[in-house]
Amino acid sequence: MQREPKTRPSRERLLDRDIERLRKHLARFEPFGKKRPVTAVAELDTATERLLGAVFGPTSDQVTMYEYAQTGEAESILNLPEAAQEDGAHDLAGQSIRQRKRVVEGCIWELEARRATVTKKPRLVTRGVPKVSDYMTEEVRSIHQNATLKDAGQLLEKYKIGLLFVDDHKRYIGMITDTLLSRRAVAQGLDPKTTPVKTCMSTHINSIEDNEPILAAVKLMKEKGVRHLAVSKNHTIVGILSISDVVRYYSGIQ
Repeated sequence: MQREPKTRPSRERLLDRDIERLRKHLARFEPFGKKRPVTAVAELDTATERLLGAVFGPTSDQVTMYEYAQTGEAESILNLPEAAQEDGAHDLAGQSIRQRKRVVEGCIWELEARRATVTKKPRLVTRGVPKVSDYMTEEVRSIHQNATLKDAGQLLEKYKIGLLFVDDHKRYIGMITDTLLSRRAVAQGLDPKTTPVKTCMSTHINSIEDNEPILAAVKLMKEKGVRHLAVSKNHTIVGILSISDVVRYYSGIQ
């Protein structure tokens, strides 16, 4: 007699299994407060990385995001301005655990979204996958290409931002950041009172669509080595996503 072939689990069942595994694992974060054994946290991190690697792959973005979060110093890793670092310094231990949880929660949301696309009767997702539009800054500031570097610096300081788009009165042709000002202008000894912005601006604008997952934005920032992304909708810039917005996501601050 022929042996009955083993049926492979359906994609829905595999997703259900992984979602349940991550939910159970998420509960392990609850006992951890400000005071906790270092060894216990290390064991939790190892178990979490192993689980995320099994579900998404050992070199997946999800594992990378957890590695960022477990440092407990996402602000310094992502170059968050000093003021924001000070605001969170009083609860660095608790914030570190919250950052870890946020990554695991985001993984659960992602799997729930995947499941909803492969079944005719999608499971009710209580919370959608966090998107760029949920955390971006809608207010867009710009400066003309012929304005001076001093003008750009004053605007950055006035609005407490790190990026200005550069325009020619018709469209955006580039961008100038606080980093570009320091690296190109100061390092080269340019006179900020007379040097036009177009001399130091970047003509390439890194952008991402507003409906992309927030983790896709983090991945793009890492790949490009940038702290800001232009957010577009139907090829029109509608906002900016900065490193501080990413840390706000990790910290769970709405």
